[in-house]
Amino acid sequence: MPSLDHDRCYRVLAARDARFDGQFIAGVHSTGIYCRPSCPAMTPREHNVRFYPTAAAAHEAGLRACKRCQPDATPGNPQWNLRDDLVGRAMRLILDGVIERDGVPGLAAHLGYSPRHLTRVMTAELGAGPLALARAHRAETARTLLAGTDLPAAQVAFASGFRSIRQFNDTVREVYDLTPSALRSLARRESRPATEAGDGTGTTVTLRLAARAPFDGTGALSYLADHAVPGVERVTDDGIERWVRLPGGLAHVHVRLDVERPGVRCTATLASLQDVGPLTARVRRWFDLDADATAIDESLARDALLAPLVAAVPGIRLPGGLDPAETLLRTMVGQQISLAAARTVLGRIAAEVAALDGHPAADGALLPFPTAAQLAEHGAHVLRGPAPRVRSVIAVSQALTTGDLVLDVGLTASELRARLLAQPGIGPWTADYVTMRVLGAPDILLASDLVLLAALRRRGLAATPSEAAALGERWAPWRSYATLHLWRAR
Repeated sequence: MPSLDHDRCYRVLAARDARFDGQFIAGVHSTGIYCRPSCPAMTPREHNVRFYPTAAAAHEAGLRACKRCQPDATPGNPQWNLRDDLVGRAMRLILDGVIERDGVPGLAAHLGYSPRHLTRVMTAELGAGPLALARAHRAETARTLLAGTDLPAAQVAFASGFRSIRQFNDTVREVYDLTPSALRSLARRESRPATEAGDGTGTTVTLRLAARAPFDGTGALSYLADHAVPGVERVTDDGIERWVRLPGGLAHVHVRLDVERPGVRCTATLASLQDVGPLTARVRRWFDLDADATAIDESLARDALLAPLVAAVPGIRLPGGLDPAETLLRTMVGQQISLAAARTVLGRIAAEVAALDGHPAADGALLPFPTAAQLAEHGAHVLRGPAPRVRSVIAVSQALTTGDLVLDVGLTASELRARLLAQPGIGPWTADYVTMRVLGAPDILLASDLVLLAALRRRGLAATPSEAAALGERWAPWRSYATLHLWRAR
């Protein structure tokens, strides 16, 4: 994470530069509040301000959130997708709700460290330990639900991950200096509440998720539309609809582009309200809402080849994968065939697996994509094509089912890639592509990709994967975004 140089951060604060919202917190100790860098209030005196990497660190310093700028209503910190170290991996898992499900010992075990070491490292770097960071995330989730839904406060408390109403009330008062009802009134200045519907199958919530401008939401949606599986995903002019597997069960999710400001609106019917946090983290990754688009564009625009592409598509996004296992299996099935053919094959597989399990889709209804366990069981009946590829998909499905292969956002890019390459039938392109999508890894150039090579050949810049890889060195650390620009320019 870039050093929080006091002079640099103060200049950003004085300029009210919204590009840095979510990337650090300004704590005004003379008033006892913390703000986003673009807070419209009068700029405080420099000696009264300290800067913090996270809201949790500001909480630990005894500060409360500014009621005017609502600093937690900003896009998330892009560092959590950029960092591949212990802190970055831990933050990705905290945002996905691991502490709420498994506690700090579970988080530490997942990462391969002791709770004491993990707490020491995170406190040293972020100013707060895992529990404090999870608590701050719960408070942010509660604010989002109070602003955007009509859920009763008690349901908001448990949906946000709090263990009791008292803990919820105490945290909201401590962080915001408001009661939950007062916070709801304040937060709705920027968000209109959604109507909650209970149909006997779950609770429906609508969340407004902000993106850091510029945001090429139309391009991200177009990418997802190009890869959408018939019968599994339904794409409209402004959104995409599908089932998503969350820790508490299946959720029916419809994400639309926000026409009023950069970001999306996500309407989801949840099996468990405690899935709100994981859903939020996954949708943010799906549309790459937390990317520092200005920094990416400025870096890539320095290159003569990419400059016109960046100018044509500012704020390009790297669409993530909602489910690591699904991303891998879809990619494996689609190897060595066209994208259109892969979509058709995957749609047929989903329909046939559902029928074999006795749950065929009703007319017009969407199906969840098959689980690894379902493909391991039914793969021999529904998978077609070259025998080696069929065997590979079944073997990887079995490994995912038994736990011999574990994929999640808590892995480093190199570790995830190594795990994938160790599996039968997975080569470098598949491993790199899945790593890029699952982790939102920003610096992967798919040098052997045929579309990318064709774009480079037309410009007389590279004809082979090795030449493309050498050329791509100058695009680091944003080679994944360079890949997207070249794909779009094909």
